[in-house]
This record gives sequence, structure tokens and C-alpha cells, in this order.
Amino acid sequence: MKDMKETIMKIIFLISACASILAVALICIFLFANGVPAIGKIGAGEFLLGKTWRPNNNLFGIFPMILGSIYVTAGAIIAGVPIGILTAIFMAKFCPKWLYRFMKPAVDLLAGIPSVVYGFFGLVVMVPLVRQFCRAFELNGNGSSIFTASLLLGIMILPTVIGVSEAAIRAVPDQYYEGALALGATHERSVFFTVFPAAKSGIMAAVVLGVGRAIGETMAVIMIAGNQPRMPKGLFEGVRTLTANIVLEMGYAADLHREALIATAVVLFVFILIINLLFSLLKRRQK
Repeated sequence: MKDMKETIMKIIFLISACASILAVALICIFLFANGVPAIGKIGAGEFLLGKTWRPNNNLFGIFPMILGSIYVTAGAIIAGVPIGILTAIFMAKFCPKWLYRFMKPAVDLLAGIPSVVYGFFGLVVMVPLVRQFCRAFELNGNGSSIFTASLLLGIMILPTVIGVSEAAIRAVPDQYYEGALALGATHERSVFFTVFPAAKSGIMAAVVLGVGRAIGETMAVIMIAGNQPRMPKGLFEGVRTLTANIVLEMGYAADLHREALIATAVVLFVFILIINLLFSLLKRRQK
């Protein structure tokens, strides 16, 4: 009976794994089957490096959106990753138990807030503050900008970075920390120079997941980034990302316009694959 249960569970796990692989394969087939021909019609150079997006004139250059996605994601990493990692270290090794009981649910609550609520917060609170900042220092910009979107995305990736990083730090064996103390290191040096390097792989995974969340975010970015399909001109100017471009125009797109939007999704998909590949190569190099 025990062997039969194990066999049944193995079959269930195998089916689940195959279903996941099949789902990814179907998504890849759909994207590439519908997007690659469009890139061929438009021209790879014109599509990827073109600076003008005017579907009515059959101009489908997504280079401004590629740069917009890169800038916003990079800004989110700069704003969110250091805070997230330091918060995870504090929660894992420095936080008092009475405070941890409040901080952990608060971080989990951040993860459960819908992106549209983040976008509304950014639209009502952050955009006016950035607009006042621009006026105070005589800068161009109305608040809907790369800077505002980067700050908001930095907040949105915090739960992912904190949760995964904290789990990685807690997974480090206590012998590492105790050995550092035995050699005369202080608590702080033991954490930052022994435990933290040992958890580097898990922390890198947290960063990659945060990047994936930032580059794939749509609703919040649409609400505060300005949605202007032009080359980014400055940190406080409006921008349109790849995801925003797809969502804003897919509802009424047809023919080559629709295929170009699917091709935009292919480019976004390739970006995610490259990020994951680089992370895998980095992990292998560390090993």
C-alpha cells in the first residue's frame, strides 16, 4: 500500500511538472509564431532600433520603449534592492521579536496590495510631490516621469526582495555565525562578512525576481510614467515601457499593428530569458 501511494504521488508530481513545461512551451510557441513574422515584415533593425512609433503610418520602432523599460527597471533596482536587502538582514539578525511580529505581516501586506492601488498612490501622492520638486528646482517635468515610476517600482519590489533574502539569510547554518564569533568577530562583522556572503546565491535570486517584477509591471507604470512613445530625454520626463505599449494599444490594434504588439511581447520575453540566463551563469561561476 505504501509503495502504491508513492507511485501515485510520483505520477501526480510528474504530471504537474509536465503541465508547467507545457504551459511555458505553448506561450513561447504563440509569441514566436505570431511575433517573429511581424519583425520580418517590419525589419529587425527598423523594429528594434527605430525611434518612431506611429501605427497609423506603419512606423513601428520600439527603441524608445526598450530604453524606457531599461531605465525604469534600473531605477527600481537602485531604489529598492539596497533597502530590501538591508531590511532582510535586519529582520533576520537584528530585529527584536516584538518588532518582528509587526514587521513581517507588514511586509507580507505590501506583497498583497494590487498594482492598481500602488499606481493610484503614485498618481495622487508621488506625482504631485515630484512635480513640486521640479518646479522648486526649475526642472522640466510634470511629475509623471522615469524618476517617479522608478521610485514606485522600487517600493513594489520590496516584498519580493525582503522575503527571499530573509529566507536565504536564515538558511545559512548557525555554525558560520558561531565560528565567526569564536574567532573574535563582533555580531555585526559576523553577519555582514560571514553570513551575508554565504547567502549571496539566495540574495541574487531575490534580486532577479525583483527585476522580473519591475520589468513586467504594467498598471502602476501606465498611471504614473507619462506614456509618451518617444526617446527618454531626462530623469524627470515621461516615458513609455514595453508592457505599457502592449496594454494601451492591444484593445484596438489589428493586422500588422497587432502583430507588432505581439512582437513587442517577444522582445520583453527575450529580456526576461536573458536576465535568468545571466543569473544562472553567475551562480555557476560562483560555484
